[in-house]
Amino acid sequence: MEFTLGQIAAILGGKVEGEDQLKVSRLDKIQEGKPGGISFLANEKYEPYLYETHATAVIVSQNFTPSKKFSTTLIRVKDAYLGFTQLLEAYSQFSKASFEGVQEPSYIDSSSTMGPKGFRGAFSYIGKNCQIGENVKIHPQAFIGDKVKIGNNTIIHSGARICSETIIGANCEIHPGAVIGSDGFGFAPQEDGSYKAIPQIGNVILEDHVSVGSNTTIDCATMGSTLIKRGAKIDNQVQIAHNVIIGENTVIAAQTGISGSTEIGKNCVIAGKAGIVGHIKIADNTTIGANTGISKSIKTPGQTIFGYMGMEMKNFLKSYSIFKNLEGLEKRIKELEKKG
Repeated sequence: MEFTLGQIAAILGGKVEGEDQLKVSRLDKIQEGKPGGISFLANEKYEPYLYETHATAVIVSQNFTPSKKFSTTLIRVKDAYLGFTQLLEAYSQFSKASFEGVQEPSYIDSSSTMGPKGFRGAFSYIGKNCQIGENVKIHPQAFIGDKVKIGNNTIIHSGARICSETIIGANCEIHPGAVIGSDGFGFAPQEDGSYKAIPQIGNVILEDHVSVGSNTTIDCATMGSTLIKRGAKIDNQVQIAHNVIIGENTVIAAQTGISGSTEIGKNCVIAGKAGIVGHIKIADNTTIGANTGISKSIKTPGQTIFGYMGMEMKNFLKSYSIFKNLEGLEKRIKELEKKG
């Protein structure tokens, strides 16, 4: 795809400084910019690359003042980072628009329906009694089980597995290898020391504008629903157990594990490798640091929690300042004991 700088400036609500009929067909990093590419400058650390880049155009903020001569064309926007994000979104939409129709071989049961402008990739499978909305893209080798509902404009990437009775809202994106609706980890201990599987008869509900990363698993509920609310963003390789509730616009980074029946509030940020036990509640606007273990409910909104056994951030830092000096404190105590 090829666009003039004038067209791009119109999309971004910006202004071209230079020739607006120059054409670009590629998005480049500023340090790797070449003719025909467009980049952006939002971080002052990368400003030296502006004077070296061969990119045809660079998006900058309105208040940016260059300190040297440069050869590229500038597109000035209110905020360079947000402007480039808009451009990425527009580029993505143009790219996705080409996916329409049916590739063969693929399968959809005769009892299922799919709205117009959709896409079914080769070797995809859609089971019985599914209701799939308009402009839904189901990429090659994706699996859709029975009685699944998928809202308009949702994308199911290659290799994703959507198990039976899952409900996915509009404008969602399920990335490759994700598994939505697999059985929860439920086993009852027996007198002989063995375990008996507990049937998991619930489902998973994803509300609108939810993103699920590659190889993430979201287990179906034992009864009722595992619920991911509107706008939640889940990274790759996250485990969400049965009957968990994730609040609106909460963000969860890679390798986090959330145990069964835990409720996480809205607008929370959970960093990578966090571990959260089951049957607790996390208040709204909570931030949980990387590698943090959460063993009890967090009742006060807006806290930042950190540490192996999660503590409020300020208390953790105070405790850590003592912990890292324990060796010296031990020597001083021994010296005092000898003097005594």
